[in-house]
Amino acid sequence: MKNKKWLALSLAAAMAMPLAACSSSSDSSSAPADTGSDDAAATGEVTEVALKVWTPQEDQSADYGNWLGEMEKNFEAAHPEYKITWTNEVCQEGDIGDKVTQDPTNSADVYLFANDQIGKLRDANAIAELGGDTLEAVKADNSEIVVNSVTQDGGAYGVPFTTNTWFLYYNKAKVTDDEAKSIDKMIEKGNVYFPISDSWYLPSFFYAAGGTMFGPNGDDAAAGVDFNKPEATEALVNLVKTGKFKDSRDGAGYAAFTSDDAVAMFSGSWDYNNLKDALGDNLGAAQLPTVKMDGADKQLLAFSGSKAVGVNPNAKNQKAAVDFAAYLGSEEAQKAHWELRSIIPTNKALLSESLGEEQIVKAQNDTIDNTSVIQPTITAMGNYWTIGENFGKAIVAGDVTDANAVEQTQAFQDQLDTLKD
Repeated sequence: MKNKKWLALSLAAAMAMPLAACSSSSDSSSAPADTGSDDAAATGEVTEVALKVWTPQEDQSADYGNWLGEMEKNFEAAHPEYKITWTNEVCQEGDIGDKVTQDPTNSADVYLFANDQIGKLRDANAIAELGGDTLEAVKADNSEIVVNSVTQDGGAYGVPFTTNTWFLYYNKAKVTDDEAKSIDKMIEKGNVYFPISDSWYLPSFFYAAGGTMFGPNGDDAAAGVDFNKPEATEALVNLVKTGKFKDSRDGAGYAAFTSDDAVAMFSGSWDYNNLKDALGDNLGAAQLPTVKMDGADKQLLAFSGSKAVGVNPNAKNQKAAVDFAAYLGSEEAQKAHWELRSIIPTNKALLSESLGEEQIVKAQNDTIDNTSVIQPTITAMGNYWTIGENFGKAIVAGDVTDANAVEQTQAFQDQLDTLKD
């Protein structure tokens, strides 16, 4: 969900505001809630606790069922040894890396965040490493790739609650399920919109050509980025030259796809409900297709990640904060998140039920499992985005051509080499 890309594509506009301006949506002293301590529950002891929680506005909105408020009530009912004063404030998941690190000691105790910010949060001592029962639950409830998305240097730094990636949408009235497995076949049927100038999507072509970012696992800053793959650049250039592979930045793909001007587009789960309303049963969704490179079909690979619940190590009520974070990422809370906001869960038990066969859930999870690589979370990744965006824009503008693809790819690589630690 890369944090700035998730923001740009979220259901509501991101709230760009200084730390002090994170808006309070509720302040309430509640009935007793539980820390999970059997001893405290048995003795009837009650501890007064204050917890500050930051989530997106939609999670606190009555229009979406006030997921956060309902989860707080449930947590209180299950944990009678706490009397909690909640302070709920609005901050988007993608803003957390900037907001919390400004002043970790006065930020949220519990927050929802995009996993690509782990490096930045760790550098600022603004996120706690999980252990004990919470860590065991994270490992038991989620697939290995989801657990890896919140893991850095061997430690886990969040309770995942949804996966994040992008995938293919196609019009079944124009493209068959088999044709949807290949970009080249889809282009024969009409316009295909891809965010070429968006640096969250661009790496898929270079990964298809065998490129890497910060080593095979995305966690080796010294390895740097290896995108010196002219065949990937040439494939992009040749697709653009057809006139039917178009940049879908700034909503162009959505507009074309819903107005019957395109046979396919690439986006994520955030667009599903509106696309389903527009196309009905003709809407198809699937994992990423292949693309021709040097005459061979190569598999595109999307960035995959997660959104998770983090705990501030500076929280005064550390145990209560960890317990509540664990609950927000639990099966019960994820099920409610899906029902209220269509947030796709990571919980294996939920996905093993009929929910796992929902079109949008299957498309996202197939992509995560089969056609993705984990997006690097190390700090050096933060300097990649502008470099990638500029190269994508140059391809769209026609500044990169068949004739200069090798030279331009090398120039791109030279810029990427500055990211090496």
